[in-house]
Amino acid sequence: MIVTEGDVVSVEYTIRLADDRIIETTVGASPLIYTHGQNEVLRGLEAGLDGMELGTTKMLTIQPADAYGEIHPEGFFEVQRSRVPQEAQRIGIKLEATAPDGRTVFPYVAEIKPDVVVLDLNHPLAGETLRCEVRVVDIRRGDPPFQAPPP
Repeated sequence: MIVTEGDVVSVEYTIRLADDRIIETTVGASPLIYTHGQNEVLRGLEAGLDGMELGTTKMLTIQPADAYGEIHPEGFFEVQRSRVPQEAQRIGIKLEATAPDGRTVFPYVAEIKPDVVVLDLNHPLAGETLRCEVRVVDIRRGDPPFQAPPP
């Protein structure tokens, strides 16, 4: 049995950064369960799992464009230090803010300058190449796609 579009797939995985740091794993925990071909997981992960056989393991290298994207310079903006609570003025802290259009956003503190704090709206893993060891632990055939009856 191989992973094909529409299958409900259970995967055990470990994701590492280029420096070999583990950022996430399901080993020893519940596997990731997703529907193949429905864009429910990273594009590079889904592409790497396509056609894998039940029980097999593979090492994937996922480029930023197929993971969390590239770093976009327009995702950085500066705010006056007085607008950021003192205890949140640490690089890497995740904040909650309201964008000009009223949406809630969650920027990270990227840099602290004398008068301003630089916030980053990019995903924390943007620009990172990921190494992902995956093992297919279960494949269930999904429901066939809905087709309208002929008129």
